[in-house]
Amino acid sequence: MQRLGQYRHYFWPTVGVLAVVFCGWLLYKELANLTFASLMDSLGAIPLHGWVLSILATLVAYFALAEYDRIALIHLNRKISWPFVMVTSFSTYALSHSIGASLLSGAVIRFRAYGSRGLSAGEIGVLIGLTSFTFFIGSMLLGGSVLLLNPSILQRFFDLPVWAVIVIGIGMLSIVGFYAIGSMFHFKPLVIGRFHLAYPKPKVVLRQLIVGPIELMAAAAIIYFCLPAEGNPGFITVLGVFVASFSVALISHAPGGLGVLEYVFLTALDDMDKAGVLAALIVFRLFYLIIPFAAALVIVLFFERSEFRRNAAERLAKTKQENAPGG
Repeated sequence: MQRLGQYRHYFWPTVGVLAVVFCGWLLYKELANLTFASLMDSLGAIPLHGWVLSILATLVAYFALAEYDRIALIHLNRKISWPFVMVTSFSTYALSHSIGASLLSGAVIRFRAYGSRGLSAGEIGVLIGLTSFTFFIGSMLLGGSVLLLNPSILQRFFDLPVWAVIVIGIGMLSIVGFYAIGSMFHFKPLVIGRFHLAYPKPKVVLRQLIVGPIELMAAAAIIYFCLPAEGNPGFITVLGVFVASFSVALISHAPGGLGVLEYVFLTALDDMDKAGVLAALIVFRLFYLIIPFAAALVIVLFFERSEFRRNAAERLAKTKQENAPGG
């Protein structure tokens, strides 16, 4: 057991690589007849307003992600300046979405950043848990609502009767309802394995139920605005497919959900032009993943440089004080 424990930190990266390889193989079969020229034509066919609206949707998504952290800080009753929270959250999600193993990679950045602002390891652990749960509860609320509004979405993946889809949707909304009731009536802490989470106050839960769906809707809108008009199933369907594909991508721990996101989308929207769907997904990767990833690398480097200079200045001041007469 001890020898196995030495290799546990390789587990999720290995899972991520295997997920990319497997989904890459499935994607290759799916796109075997797609040409590079048709893909370029589809990218060129995206209207200017589609690009502009996708950029705006990206900004809304990352502002909502910053609210994930802010909600957790309200729960902890800790006040940190909004610009710092915004930059930390942006860097966390931009890097973790692209690197994969989002819980681990996001934790490293948050421990470094929020630790420099006086939060303890325990407080940062709660913050990480609550931000993850905000995504989970937002996905349940949005996913359940979409299934009730349009049960045919799940039938794009599985051969299920409508009543079964409705039951699943009600079940997802019931989880959200139980969580909200637990907050209102002060239930005992929620325990999932080793994870313990005390029910937040109702005002915090209300924020979660608003911000979680907004972030997912904005991220899905990036793709929706760039999809071809012909055969477009509408925003509700695209949103449902996005929630499913993004959740599967996170579970797979594949870096950036590479291959996973594309395969799920192409499978669900198989009645649309494949080149057009893939072009929209490329735009999503560009705005939601690649550009933020590059910006986050620069931000992290500047942060580390400023922290190094600050620590060096503090050490120098302490040394001068110790060497001063009577120090």
